[in-house]
Amino acid sequence: MKKTLTALIIVFLGCQSSSKKQVNNYDIKDFFNNISVYGGSFSSDEERLIYSSNESGIYNVYEVGISSGAITKLSSSELESFFVQSYVPASNDFIYTADKGGNEINHLYLQKRGGQTIDLTPGENEKSIFYKWSQDNTFLYYLSNKRDSKYFDLYKMDIGRLESRMVYENKDNLSLSSISNNEQYLLLSERLTTSENKFYLFDIIKGEKKEISTAPGSYSAAGFSNDNKGFYYITDVGKEFTYLNKYDIKTSESTVVFETNWDVMYSYSSKNEKYRIIGINEDGKNSIQVIDSNSNKPIEFPSFENADITGVSFSESEQKIRLSVGSSKMPNDLFVYDMETKSMVKLTNSLNKEIDPKSLVKAEVVRYQSFDGLEVPAIYYKPLIASSQNKVPAMVWVHGGPGGQSRMNFNPLIQYLTNSGYAILAVNNRGSSGYGKNFYKMDDKNHGDKDLQDCIWGKKWLQQQDYIDPERIGIIGGSYGGYMTMAAMTFTPDEFKAGVNIFGVTNWIRTLKSIPPFWEASRKALYNELGDPYSQDSIRLKKISPLFHAKQVKNPVMVLQGANDPRVLQVESDEIVAELKKNEIPVEYVIFEDEGHGFRKKENQIKGYGKIKDFLDFYLKSPASFSKNKD
Repeated sequence: MKKTLTALIIVFLGCQSSSKKQVNNYDIKDFFNNISVYGGSFSSDEERLIYSSNESGIYNVYEVGISSGAITKLSSSELESFFVQSYVPASNDFIYTADKGGNEINHLYLQKRGGQTIDLTPGENEKSIFYKWSQDNTFLYYLSNKRDSKYFDLYKMDIGRLESRMVYENKDNLSLSSISNNEQYLLLSERLTTSENKFYLFDIIKGEKKEISTAPGSYSAAGFSNDNKGFYYITDVGKEFTYLNKYDIKTSESTVVFETNWDVMYSYSSKNEKYRIIGINEDGKNSIQVIDSNSNKPIEFPSFENADITGVSFSESEQKIRLSVGSSKMPNDLFVYDMETKSMVKLTNSLNKEIDPKSLVKAEVVRYQSFDGLEVPAIYYKPLIASSQNKVPAMVWVHGGPGGQSRMNFNPLIQYLTNSGYAILAVNNRGSSGYGKNFYKMDDKNHGDKDLQDCIWGKKWLQQQDYIDPERIGIIGGSYGGYMTMAAMTFTPDEFKAGVNIFGVTNWIRTLKSIPPFWEASRKALYNELGDPYSQDSIRLKKISPLFHAKQVKNPVMVLQGANDPRVLQVESDEIVAELKKNEIPVEYVIFEDEGHGFRKKENQIKGYGKIKDFLDFYLKSPASFSKNKD
């Protein structure tokens, strides 16, 4: 519910002029009454889209008529989130994936329009991943680790008979990247580090594997051509940023298809290859190009004021396009654009109608120098109420990873905190993706050191702003960002007045020894970046693990954890909380028994994230508590 009180504020424009603006203050429930949508696949008749939405409180499956705009709820889960993958071709049935309480053991389910649900991958510990439909739409390709929990094999299922057979047995701990339409070729990847892998073309008929990665670098598949004569792939070999190549199988020659001065994140073609879609990571936001294959020129879309196209999907006829559109101020919405009629319809309205967009903050990209002169990019949210006469507290926000990136998408927690008067600086410290391969490698086996200094120098940048209270700055993050939060509170205990650790690593030795079995293909790469806990690296890993140095913490900490988290086990949070309590450090602990690595249920988000604001209000805004903390 929106609060009735509003604040008249002065927004300074430049140094000379100013204007008055009214800002509404909103409750946590208002921000989590926004809707998050996932996917958006066309029906065979191209009259409907199927997608997942958390409108019900968790993700369920919905269908929307493109002409009518009528929305129908197709599933009614109250416990687990359902993420729809696709309609079954020439059918109203659909495939969705779900796990149990966030344990990440996803199964594939077939739901028939009459309501019957069939678990297609029923093994108790079987993790399955939807891959794609065959070109003729008769078979479902999927990955499953039912043979061995460590390895994902490729299967194909006759969706009419619900019978499966193995297409590729993964004996070499490789990751499948792509399969040709004629089922002769596979693209396989072997991770060496988080920034380098080997890349292979495997001929199933001949049983021969050919390495494509003749030079060290990063390689990822972008699909075979329909004629099975070549494939596309993305690499950074010889360049700072990734670019798109095409490989000719007969001649073994590669040609550059597309490159720019940012990373190409992904690329794929429409069903009949009339168009090629290219996603670019452009300074923290998605930039989408759709290339006409005949003219090799980008096609034009209608412009979206103050928003960006974040995703594109073509119908099979290639006449209609589903567009996902959003921004830092607007959750993603689904649109359909007709290529022939040049008409467009909006199908969802994700922003809570109770929220005035003018009261939300538009993110901006800022850059600051770190301790060694390195330029660090960040996504910045300045509260509308902030001014030199009304100084506000601030939080340094650290993304997940390692190797993640804070981006300019809609984040309800950030908007809630900003609306509540907290400036947020989401740092992309060294080691973040999206800024070139050299920047990405800068934190290898150096975590909790220079990357932490980047966060501290982000705090210094905040302190230079005349509308920030320099003594009221905290740090917050989830997963790797949670680790960085605890590292800051432990190893630089005088820097931040409060810390919010959301399922963060506190004991690297245990975390790296207990990674889920289905991460086996990435184990070697993780050890190469972070350290091998079974080697001499364990000495350094213990040195950078906050748990073993908790007595150094001086200031209040909040910890949030999902009990079913397979990545950062609950014991990580249990033990750091116990240590802080033993040392009489103010600590608040919130555990969700039905969540994993990330909180999906709205009721849990409202409870947990609401408590974050209460915690920060007490330790960063409350005069009495702040005075005690400062002393």
